[in-house]
Amino acid sequence: AQIKSMLEDIADNLFNPDPYLQQGGDMVRVAGLSYAIAPSARVGRRISDLRVRGKPMEANQRYKVAGWAPVAEGISGEPVWNLAVRYLRGLRTVPALKAGQPRVTG
Repeated sequence: AQIKSMLEDIADNLFNPDPYLQQGGDMVRVAGLSYAIAPSARVGRRISDLRVRGKPMEANQRYKVAGWAPVAEGISGEPVWNLAVRYLRGLRTVPALKAGQPRVTG
């Protein structure tokens, strides 16, 4: 539920019908998560069909996430760049990854 809420909030910064409430920027980039976005829908109804590795997300389930910058208060843990460095050093080859892009509807 928090992930959907965060995506809805970011979408509202971009697509709010009141230009004075549009804050610009862009949607966050995601990996391992897919979703649909309807820019012309009203706030709270823009984001749908959230999936993790192809399976529907459950609103009451907990998911582990990593990001370059926190989007909520009280976030703690190891900086994601340290984790990425450690992971990449352990690989001999880095496989090509498909870029995650939301499916735009409406």
